[in-house]
Amino acid sequence: MATTPPLPDSVLAARAQDGDPDAFEFLVRRHQDTVYRIALRVLGDEADAADTAQEALIAAWHRLPDLADVERFGSWLYRIASRRALNLARDRAPEAPTDSVDEAGPSPTPEQYSLAGGLRDALAEALTGLPPPQRICWVLRELEGMGYAEIAEIVDTTPNAVRGRIHRARTQLVEVLKPWR
Repeated sequence: MATTPPLPDSVLAARAQDGDPDAFEFLVRRHQDTVYRIALRVLGDEADAADTAQEALIAAWHRLPDLADVERFGSWLYRIASRRALNLARDRAPEAPTDSVDEAGPSPTPEQYSLAGGLRDALAEALTGLPPPQRICWVLRELEGMGYAEIAEIVDTTPNAVRGRIHRARTQLVEVLKPWR
């Protein structure tokens, strides 16, 4: 399949539930990058993130008949990926994410590049210091641009709990990154 059809996720998910593997392939193509980014930002390791993303997509295929609301396919898939990444993060020693922050400017000077790299590394280390529930909420909000209600659905909590987790994460990150101000 060369391109993604202009069909909404809900139609493709319903078709996939009816046994259409092509519809699920379109959904995978549409969401695989986000699933990978979530896993990478939680785990900080490209190989672990790729494995986790693949496992999440396979789990989604197997659990597709259990999806009650096809309108929520994206949130449901991101929940699967987030939980798999969080479980792996809890099971192993923390490592620094490799791409948490992009550098600014078209061609930084060597000094700017060094400072940006240092800040990126400091943020990556600070993120690994966050408890996994705070980390995933912060990643989904700040790096994926999701709303509180969608994050709450993904992590299976309330929007107010998500706000609290993000607030605590921001407070801790500000404190850890004070030397960079």
